[in-house]
Amino acid sequence: MTVPNFTEEAIQKIPLALYLHWPWCVRKCPYCDFNSHAIPQGLNDEAYVDLVLRDLNHWMGRTEGRPISSVFIGGGTPSLMCGQAVDKLLSGANQLFGFTSDCEITLEANPGTTDESRFKAFKAAGVNRVSVGVQSFMNEKLQVLGRIHSSDEAKRAAQHAGEVFGNFNLDLMFALPGETLDEVATEVETAVGLGATHLSFYQLTIEPGTAFAKRIPTGLPDDDTCADMSDLVIQRLSSAGFDHYEVSGYAKPGYRCRHNLNYWQFGDYLAAGAGAHGKLTTPDGILREVREMSPRRYAEKVNGVGHACIETTVIEKDGLPFEFMLNVLRLTEGVPATLFETRTGLPLSVVESQLTDLRTRGLLVPDETHIKPTPQGRAFLSDLQEAFL
Repeated sequence: MTVPNFTEEAIQKIPLALYLHWPWCVRKCPYCDFNSHAIPQGLNDEAYVDLVLRDLNHWMGRTEGRPISSVFIGGGTPSLMCGQAVDKLLSGANQLFGFTSDCEITLEANPGTTDESRFKAFKAAGVNRVSVGVQSFMNEKLQVLGRIHSSDEAKRAAQHAGEVFGNFNLDLMFALPGETLDEVATEVETAVGLGATHLSFYQLTIEPGTAFAKRIPTGLPDDDTCADMSDLVIQRLSSAGFDHYEVSGYAKPGYRCRHNLNYWQFGDYLAAGAGAHGKLTTPDGILREVREMSPRRYAEKVNGVGHACIETTVIEKDGLPFEFMLNVLRLTEGVPATLFETRTGLPLSVVESQLTDLRTRGLLVPDETHIKPTPQGRAFLSDLQEAFL
């Protein structure tokens, strides 16, 4: 296979985002497989921020002066941080790399850990978008999911997010234990009624290593019901004016999540914080870096060597087509075919045979200028992606 080729000019045109990880929650939810831990008593927010900024400095010298176009503070439950710590984190990152004038800055929030004054403090620190982890507006479902908030708290958090930020996402799940189609319809109606500009609506899956995997909850809907629920969500949100632009992403016009779009379009992103993963295009290839997951070991490593990177790999040229397609095929509109070359450094010819075959089979639209899944292709997304292995 042809060797990837990236000029400095080409690299400059690739958007650069920033992911910052806060690893603590009030308690671990039974479905969660993210790197999250129960918050230790007396944790010093700003001391952790200092570690993250030192870790982030490890990326300096490899970004070619590219500014940050979006920031996502995820977790865990970043809304456990005080406004002063968030301000220090964002100010420090901006000083290191520089944010674009229209930089999208998102912070994840749990309804059980925030209120209007906290949202205002986050906004004052530079956050301009929040993602509220509601999961459900039904108390019995929240209890099954192990959430720390109530339905009323979820609605109140959404209202405050709208009043303070205007631009906000709600995370919701469907196919919950015992859930019916009517209940899913009610969830959609409630979310829309609260004025969210973006919704992440995804199916509950049982992930290895979670509490749910060790003790699978009863009453999970069967595959046919899950498919009906997914169709209902898509139809109801489309009728409400939401664009289904990504597998689990729905946005009002002008409110697509730019940070997530950068992932799906195979852009670059720096990362710092316990367990964070980053990707960076360089003249020597596309690098991936992984941070130490354990918060304790993370602190020890940063204090010891100045960063917490435990693994740096170059994506093998044979694996680049699959990595690219794994991301872009999640997008309903797909991407221009030319993006393959600019983001992988490879000529489109290396995947031409697969593209032709998938168009013939009706899984990709018959348009050689775009790489776009058909409705059938979206229904069999895993098969479509695996064609590039």
